[in-house]
Amino acid sequence: MTQVNSQFGKVAVLLGGNSAERDVSLKSGQAVLNALLEVGIDAIAFDPQNRSLWELKSLNVDRVFIALHGRGGEDGTVQGALEFMNLPYTGSNVLGSALAMDKIRCKHLFKSAGLSTAPYAVVDAKKGFDANAIMAQFKKVMVKPSHEGSSIGMAQASSAEELEDALTNAFKFDSQVLVEQWITGREFTITVLGDEVQPVIEMSTPNGFYDYQAKYQSSSTQYHCPADLSQPDTQKLQAMALDAFDLVGASGWGRVDAMQDQQGQFYLLEVNTVPGMTEKSLVPMAAKANGASFEQLVVRILEQTL
Repeated sequence: MTQVNSQFGKVAVLLGGNSAERDVSLKSGQAVLNALLEVGIDAIAFDPQNRSLWELKSLNVDRVFIALHGRGGEDGTVQGALEFMNLPYTGSNVLGSALAMDKIRCKHLFKSAGLSTAPYAVVDAKKGFDANAIMAQFKKVMVKPSHEGSSIGMAQASSAEELEDALTNAFKFDSQVLVEQWITGREFTITVLGDEVQPVIEMSTPNGFYDYQAKYQSSSTQYHCPADLSQPDTQKLQAMALDAFDLVGASGWGRVDAMQDQQGQFYLLEVNTVPGMTEKSLVPMAAKANGASFEQLVVRILEQTL
């Protein structure tokens, strides 16, 4: 244990924060902290909601495990501050974090690089929109605030009225909103750890889509890991995930979400650079299917800061 301890020095687990995902982040951070303490690493919890990041210096912290989800933690902001303080941290750098957090920029990148992603439109709160024209083009859509995670502010719409309601709600979270062609089919997520892809997970829920309730509160959500896919399809999906991860400049660890329509075509949805690490989370599930315990996963992520 002492060898692990001295190798990493003192580790601060950043958790909580000010985003709409604060509650999930507190759970993720606590799980990470418990795992680090379990293997003898000198670790403390640090919630930037109520203290300045500069305190990390006075606490003699050597490195940081970022378990902050959403704005302020996953968008390059805290990464930039830690770079300025010369403190090593887990996960993607400033650019990778900022791009992955921005769903609209992500879609533009996927499209320009020729990666498969669903057709979409961008709606800006300041510019107004024509709900009828959007629905005439797409028939059914998924509405997503550009900078939120955990499915916060997301909704589906099948009519101009529903779209207007969904956009009004989404604008509470963001001034730019992604309106994406609805895909009927299977939902998958692929964990990237270092430069390796983990077993693919398929999520199925009676909720219509894998929303906040399905992610964190439901007992009816089902997970299949590894997903029931042919070997060529599994490899294709894993390769797409790595391409997307590299394209947005993500590094260290993360998760790429994708779908498969009823014709068998895969579509990239988004890249998550600080995925959930709760007991219900998908990254630990994928790592476990690959033979790694939660503690081993956490140490492996932390090792990337050495």
